[in-house]
Amino acid sequence: MTVLVAIYSPFSSWCIPDAWVQRLRERFSRHEFAVARNDADALAAIGGAEVAFGARINAAQFGAAHRLRWIHSHAAGVGGMLFPALVDSDVVLTNSRGLSAASIAEHTILVTLALFRGLPRAFDRQQQRVWAQDEFIGVIRSLRGARVLVVGLGAIGTEVARLAAAFGAAVTGIRRHVGAGAPPGVERTASPADLQQELPLADVVVLSAPQTPETVHLIGARELALMKDGAVFINVSRGKLVDEAALVGALGTGRLRGAALDVFEHEPLAPESPLWARKDVIVTPHVAGFFADYWHDVVELFSDNLRRYEAGEPLRNVVDKRAGY
Repeated sequence: MTVLVAIYSPFSSWCIPDAWVQRLRERFSRHEFAVARNDADALAAIGGAEVAFGARINAAQFGAAHRLRWIHSHAAGVGGMLFPALVDSDVVLTNSRGLSAASIAEHTILVTLALFRGLPRAFDRQQQRVWAQDEFIGVIRSLRGARVLVVGLGAIGTEVARLAAAFGAAVTGIRRHVGAGAPPGVERTASPADLQQELPLADVVVLSAPQTPETVHLIGARELALMKDGAVFINVSRGKLVDEAALVGALGTGRLRGAALDVFEHEPLAPESPLWARKDVIVTPHVAGFFADYWHDVVELFSDNLRRYEAGEPLRNVVDKRAGY
């Protein structure tokens, strides 16, 4: 069997290191592992592959994949692969949901506290060598007692809720299946239809929902206008869930305390984006999900699933291709 490893990016940090591919070859020596380092490589190699390990399989590559039976994404998000031909096919799609939940949740709490404590202002004044103590009086606030709205209670949202609750926040979660009950840390749940009613109540809005056709621009001008004065907006899901121009406009009114964004509509974020220069915005380059043992955990999950695939056993983290997660 041929397995195509297609985990590549313009940024080396998101390219699978050769050592981990070699580890797969040693563990599964009975199979052939073809490695793609760009789209052209993947297109050339995918025709003979039964399994693909990567999150960037595009429509042209899929059209050439005559033997493909299973795709495993090293990322949790698979929205870019949910084109009609793949969705309508019998190719199984699995992902790595849950692996980065703790890392992303820690990042979410970090940037929330940074905005609540005024750290962007502190860093700015530090560069100016200004002792700005008086500027923080009456501005700093606590996560304890704050109302946090987590939009999307998957693995990431659930962990965000647990940590926020540990700080003393009151957490409401938006989930499609309200009847499933509330996970630890969530005081109550609401459905996506209730989003506009919940936004005005929240001091912190955390976006952790998957990208599907229904969630593109889930947060737009109307939703941002509903947020309360002084609220914080955090996006650690996918950039396309937010109307970025509307967000820039909302921040420009001065009503919101600020935003922390790890993902953007178009990545890398363009140098001319006004988000770079805003002192009320924390920009991180899509790194919230990365942690020291990332590649180890990614390869371990794929290895377990490959063993299951060989044995004809149920795979972990099967994606509902029509639902999008």
